[in-house]
Amino acid sequence: MNGSELIRIVDAIRRDKGIDPELIFQSIEQALSQATKKALNLEEAPAVRIDRASGEISATDRGIPIDASLLGRIAYQQARQVFVQKLREAESDSVYNEYAHKKGDIVSASVVRYDGPHLLCRIGEKAEATMLKTEQVPGENYRIGERVRAYVTEVEKRGTRIRIFISRAHEDFVRRLFELEVPEIADGTVVIKKIAREAGYRTKLTVASTNTRVDCLGACVGVRGSRIRNVVDELNGENVDIVRWSDVPKDLIRHALKPAEVVDVILSEAEKRATVYVIKDELSQAIGKGGRNVRLASKLAGWEIDIYELGTDNQPPAAPAKAPETASEAPPAPREGEVPPSGEPEAAAPSENNAESPT
Repeated sequence: MNGSELIRIVDAIRRDKGIDPELIFQSIEQALSQATKKALNLEEAPAVRIDRASGEISATDRGIPIDASLLGRIAYQQARQVFVQKLREAESDSVYNEYAHKKGDIVSASVVRYDGPHLLCRIGEKAEATMLKTEQVPGENYRIGERVRAYVTEVEKRGTRIRIFISRAHEDFVRRLFELEVPEIADGTVVIKKIAREAGYRTKLTVASTNTRVDCLGACVGVRGSRIRNVVDELNGENVDIVRWSDVPKDLIRHALKPAEVVDVILSEAEKRATVYVIKDELSQAIGKGGRNVRLASKLAGWEIDIYELGTDNQPPAAPAKAPETASEAPPAPREGEVPPSGEPEAAAPSENNAESPT
């Protein structure tokens, strides 16, 4: 291998793999050094230098020049094997350095093939990413060659192998979409407090404004709904509810159950449970299909939620009346047929189903 041939090889690797030429030269020098030590049974690895302009190779053993012809065919073969390994490491480092900082970001990927239930995609020119079955959105069909946007959940390096995992079902995929669509979120004027999502069906997120002059809901929705529409389109029509954040649990629960109208919320601090009353005919909307709306609201607010409709018998039983503290405080029970002291006939006790609901 003469110098000009070596220069051509380095340039071809640079163009094909996108690796820094200096890194390639250093890898070849290290490979030749190890091969020369082994071939000549040297105590220490010699210093090998490649002229970056001419490609000429020189080697010295503790300052004494080594005749390049002594390396022979075996030395170059060994050098080639080591060089291939070094090249793989360099290529692996290049991919890792490019995508490690993309964790938590959105990338554009091209569907390559299915690996069982998992999806293998190409991102960029030299990296492959995996979308696990659990990270795919139910109802979405991915065709070979189709380009999809996805959220990078993990970038792992195991030896020379780089594994990149992407997701379309992750909650933070929605967060990043809003950050890209809403400048107020990107600059911190509007903050996404929490996200609850069942991918492919519904997402709820709470937002708050750090500037009293900026309406957090209006900023997320955009003019005529343009901003939220772009997010929904990317999610293939998934329902997205934007909820105003509140430090008051009752208000937060009211907001989280939208679009249902909530009449009253009663909290049990000890059990971290909320009893919610909704207006007539709103129960099904408050619960949602398959319990999805109340389930996401519960996750968003951090409270277990029980929902009842006013005016129906599905309400919890009324609290029992407080008993007299002493026997002397209790009025004597009238005998059968006797008129109570007030002069009015005794009223019938209300049944449990007719008990007045709290408001």
